[in-house]
Amino acid sequence: MAKTFVEDLEETRIPFLRGILIHSLQDAGLEFDEASQIASEIRQQIADKSLVSTVELNQLVLDRLSSLGRDTIVNRYENRNAPLTIQVEQQCGRINPFSRLKFRQSLETIGLKPRQASDLAQMLQEHLTKKAVKTIRSRELAMLLYRYLRQSSKFGPAVARRWLVWHDFINSGRELIFLIGGTAGCGKSSTANTLASRLEIVRTQSTDMLREVMRTMIPERLMPVLHQSSFTAWKALPDLDPDDEKVSEAQLLQGYRSQADMLSLAIEAVVARATRERVSLVLEGVHIHPASMEKLQSDTNAVVIPIMLGLLKRKHLQQRISARSTNVPDRGKKHYMKNFDEIWRLQSYLLSEADGADIHIAINENRDKVFAEIMQFTIALLAKEFKGKPAKVFGEKAFVDQKE
Repeated sequence: MAKTFVEDLEETRIPFLRGILIHSLQDAGLEFDEASQIASEIRQQIADKSLVSTVELNQLVLDRLSSLGRDTIVNRYENRNAPLTIQVEQQCGRINPFSRLKFRQSLETIGLKPRQASDLAQMLQEHLTKKAVKTIRSRELAMLLYRYLRQSSKFGPAVARRWLVWHDFINSGRELIFLIGGTAGCGKSSTANTLASRLEIVRTQSTDMLREVMRTMIPERLMPVLHQSSFTAWKALPDLDPDDEKVSEAQLLQGYRSQADMLSLAIEAVVARATRERVSLVLEGVHIHPASMEKLQSDTNAVVIPIMLGLLKRKHLQQRISARSTNVPDRGKKHYMKNFDEIWRLQSYLLSEADGADIHIAINENRDKVFAEIMQFTIALLAKEFKGKPAKVFGEKAFVDQKE
């Protein structure tokens, strides 16, 4: 039988060797018998060819593996010539390559700074590579990091406990409901997007959007307060002249509360549905009043995290509002800057109400810092009812393996 040669991109030719292919398939995770069978099938496919390229040969192997539904093996085989890839076996049985980026993000979730998280993720990858670890269970990986954090003079038991509490919550399957309040320009939307992105929460909702839907259903002549901004709702109150340039504190707050009350049922419905479907949610908006936060906390068994955002300096809030860019006139910066005094007074009210209701207030001067603060507050709430032990959180086997 004529010999088939394999030619690489540098035009180097070597004979096709079934044993070499078997070895590569075994490295990708196949048992010898299955690897041998596939290598024999590939040899038969190319038997009538005197020359095949490495690209053609690889594609034949990948097609055969794919036809068998061996997606994990396909991924490993494709990356067999790359630096050692550590595979992480999840609790559900799914296997994913170790991702330093994702591990860094999970460390940022417990309040570590980006550089600290990046250094830790790199150190962990280098440790596993040095040990020639090819596959590790996710719980063993988490336990390994827990032990390092606990023993580290740089981090210590407090940080290790945050990792333990958060990992326990992730394994619990419980839903998180973030309620992000605050006035216009304080960064509610960007904070909500950051939380949703980093925690992989797919459901988000803004009260502005709920208000917009209600506006399409209820005409302005029937509910004029609904068709104003939260800080100009007072203009639609009975017996008030909308052309007045000055508004009293009482009128400003009455207008705001009237609009917030109109949206309260819609807000409660959004939270109720997320709870019923057991999915996490990030809900943000100026209409999330501290009183409504308390009610939503008491009406659900989900873990509810109420946060009131704010900026303590007028110029900082003005800069945020001035930087807005939108084509919608009512959302343009001119509309906001014209009514900045009302926005500032409304923020003072919301922050004061939040303080009186013991709602956590986060000063949003930096996106990464406010995310870290919210997550530390979240984990602190979870820690109040946490009574687990490492062996229970990470699994007895992971605990014993790492102890050894």
